[in-house]
Amino acid sequence: MRVSILALLLTALSCTAQNRPRILGVSHMAVYTGNAAQTERFYVHQLGLKRASDPENSQGARYYVNQEQFIEVLPLPADAGVNRLDHIGYITANADQLRRYLGAHHVSVPSSVEHASDGSQWFEVRDPEGNKVQFVQPPAKLLSVSDLNTLYDLPGADPIGRRIIHVGMLIRSREKEDTFYRGLLNFRPYWYGGMQPGKLDWVSQQVPDGHDWLEYMLTSGPSGSGIPAHILQKSLGVLDHFSLGVVNMEKAVTTLSAQDRLGDTPARPQMGKDGKWQFNLFDPDDVRVELMEFSAVEKPCCSSFTAANPSPDSQP
Repeated sequence: MRVSILALLLTALSCTAQNRPRILGVSHMAVYTGNAAQTERFYVHQLGLKRASDPENSQGARYYVNQEQFIEVLPLPADAGVNRLDHIGYITANADQLRRYLGAHHVSVPSSVEHASDGSQWFEVRDPEGNKVQFVQPPAKLLSVSDLNTLYDLPGADPIGRRIIHVGMLIRSREKEDTFYRGLLNFRPYWYGGMQPGKLDWVSQQVPDGHDWLEYMLTSGPSGSGIPAHILQKSLGVLDHFSLGVVNMEKAVTTLSAQDRLGDTPARPQMGKDGKWQFNLFDPDDVRVELMEFSAVEKPCCSSFTAANPSPDSQP
């Protein structure tokens, strides 16, 4: 009887480790800065985000898009070179269970989750190309809207977008990365396309339990890992980017222009290959911020959308 009970217990624990908890959306993107004051002005004045201390890293700062999503800005490491991306984070319903799930599938994971001062839990792994990926379980009590308002420390702006709808990063091998994001984590196909017919430049896949997405920004060089040699910082910043959803692009850009929040960027939105209006800004370290409408207004090139779009009212 004892052996049977022990066997059942071990089976139950094994099944628990195999169950993937929900991955609900994009949590954040962490980027480096070489000038914290200029970067703060960009994220607070131009984008209108709410600045706060960083409960995960005391040397960093967070710029909140909403209660659960933010941009984390960290000091520039001496060995960063042209790289300005530290990691991308995703929201999970249970960080420790996801850690055990990945460990059970032969991913190198830490021995335990980290606990940040705001009550959140998180852990970090590397994907097949060596990119750092965090999975964050938000605190049980989120910051209220009034709390966010108290964090707002520069006048004259409001968040131009209140939702991170996607993140993008340089990818060398779609097939290698798919083993992790699609095969193991169950990210779902959303859209793919390219600048020229017959060439694939972008492959988008939504998180398994939400509508935010990860965009592979494919390089045309040999498959491998790491940053291609001789790539310019601005070119890498175009690839490693995040996107804020806006309801009406014309209204958003008009607001930025009227409130002197465009900097030197001309007020010229463009139609993307996916049929959505887009507008690009760059932070002081050349990280691209892509404003994007939630839904297409023209037929997309290359492929149809295979999942529902995010919406302004849905939560990460």
